[in-house]
Amino acid sequence: MEDFVSVLPAMGSLAGLDFGDKTIGVAISDRLRGVATPTLTIRRVKFTLDAEALIKVLAEREVVGLVLGLPRNMDGSEGPRVQATRAFARNLARLTPLPLVYWDERLSTVAAERAMLEADMSRKRRKELIDHVAAGYILQGALDRLAHIKRSASLG
Repeated sequence: MEDFVSVLPAMGSLAGLDFGDKTIGVAISDRLRGVATPTLTIRRVKFTLDAEALIKVLAEREVVGLVLGLPRNMDGSEGPRVQATRAFARNLARLTPLPLVYWDERLSTVAAERAMLEADMSRKRRKELIDHVAAGYILQGALDRLAHIKRSASLG
């Protein structure tokens, strides 16, 4: 995360991505990087079209860095989903110069689901929102960590 911080401009939005088999959830932060806002879900078709749709959103929102959820197993090991996520990141890196950092996304979908249940959302509505709400949890975790790093640096 420290390497990621060192290449980011002082201000600018970050995007959180929840990469899945069928969708990519996207959340975008404010320019001061305090709050993550779940933004949209991209339905995956094939990599070139998925990347094109994603890069268009990133450009429109003037995003300066990417936080990609890494779906580790609960014991911390890496399975096929992590390999697919890393492959997506490698391919995406060929198309955009934006710096990227991985964020442990264990339980982000669970937390998103719980929040939507507490909000008494219908099953249909939860299904529509789950991916970009999970991306919001991923991004907010990273933003909180970035803020902690910034505070520590200013105290040190």
